[in-house]
Amino acid sequence: MNVLIVDDEKNIRDLVKKFLKLEDIQAEGAENGLSAQRVLREYHFDAVILDLKMPGMDGLTLLAWMRQEGFRMPVIMISAHGDISDAVQAMKEGAQDYIVKPFDPEELSMKLKQLIESQHMRNLVESRRRYDEADDLGELIGESPGMMKIKDVITRIAPTQAMVLITGESGTGKEVVARKIHTHSPQKEGPFIPINIGGVPEQLLESELFGYEKGAFTGAAARKSGMFELATGGTLFLDEIGDMPLNIQVKILRVLQDKRVARLGGTTAMPIEARIIAATNRNLEEEVRRGRFREDLFYRLNVVHLEIPPLRERREDIPLLAGGIIHRLNRSMGMKTEGISPQGIERLRIYSFPGNVRELENVLERAMIFSDRRILEPDDFELRGVTFSDTDQKSARETGRSLLDEGDGWSLKDVERETILRALHRWEGNRTRAAEELGISRRTLINKIMEYGIQ
Repeated sequence: MNVLIVDDEKNIRDLVKKFLKLEDIQAEGAENGLSAQRVLREYHFDAVILDLKMPGMDGLTLLAWMRQEGFRMPVIMISAHGDISDAVQAMKEGAQDYIVKPFDPEELSMKLKQLIESQHMRNLVESRRRYDEADDLGELIGESPGMMKIKDVITRIAPTQAMVLITGESGTGKEVVARKIHTHSPQKEGPFIPINIGGVPEQLLESELFGYEKGAFTGAAARKSGMFELATGGTLFLDEIGDMPLNIQVKILRVLQDKRVARLGGTTAMPIEARIIAATNRNLEEEVRRGRFREDLFYRLNVVHLEIPPLRERREDIPLLAGGIIHRLNRSMGMKTEGISPQGIERLRIYSFPGNVRELENVLERAMIFSDRRILEPDDFELRGVTFSDTDQKSARETGRSLLDEGDGWSLKDVERETILRALHRWEGNRTRAAEELGISRRTLINKIMEYGIQ
């Protein structure tokens, strides 16, 4: 458990931290509201102990900001004044409890544990409810800013016929997003036809896409419909379009321009009556510069661009994702796993997940198969290149640093990008201060921000 103590009195912060440590609760301190805002943006906490009266930003103002920003962890308000009106106002703003100084540390510890456990159980119930209420693409789960933006774009573009290019690392859920667009489009009653370009041998790819007539080549014993034809009235999903050979890129471009396709060996071109969605884990603009992808095809596909963030950039979605995955696996495998402990969730949060959501699913499925527990614990998870002891409880700051310590699955660019992100978070987006901390010029930092697509 990780707790944030916000109090302008250092002795209060230090005393509470020492006592909570005896109760196996890690704690961090913040001396004022602004400092607390910075820490809350950067690290995960299970609960907050918040002083009511502080210079500058008081506790009620900070609490209102937390709820407005979507921080859902329980808050215990503390105050040296036992005014009932303060307690009522604190509860109205979203505090779960109110304690008057001087307080009994044991009472504070007990309330913290109860509130954290209650919040954990509410999260489990909510994640199951949301998964049950979702449509056939319930896997598109998440409330992080990146995922909320993607959902908003899907809502806007689904009713249109615009071509969509989905990019993102392997395992981020590009096909899930494509299916979501399809199910909210006018073609939702039609077929969704996916083809993984990289998974089809080059010599067969053309015939798979366009189909062929009987006798078109040796072995063509009968007519075969291609993917474009099979997707009529629905959506054709061209996955890993960046792996497409240049000679076929030319033919795909012609099909998209003319909106007609002819089978190999055929003389009649049929109109395309399918929406086209493409996806890739490559940087197509870089592929264009290197001459490996046609520029005209790139612009034809890139009418609407959706970038799916990797899981390490939306760690706040892990509890919801895990809850939905466990619920689905329980149904498919006939198991009765009830959820994950707070310590287990924190263990998942600090892992980089180079395989993204797909790796999270594999980790949870393996844990459910081999664990005898109803509630999964940290040692149930087999994470690549990471070994934890049962007593390894990291503080919030150690949690942040561990991202750079894992090594496995992190390239030098990953580490550089994460370091820049953390510096920007610490200085609340101030590029001059972040550049000074990093020891680089402001212009170099701006170039890096553009290179890594940091928002």
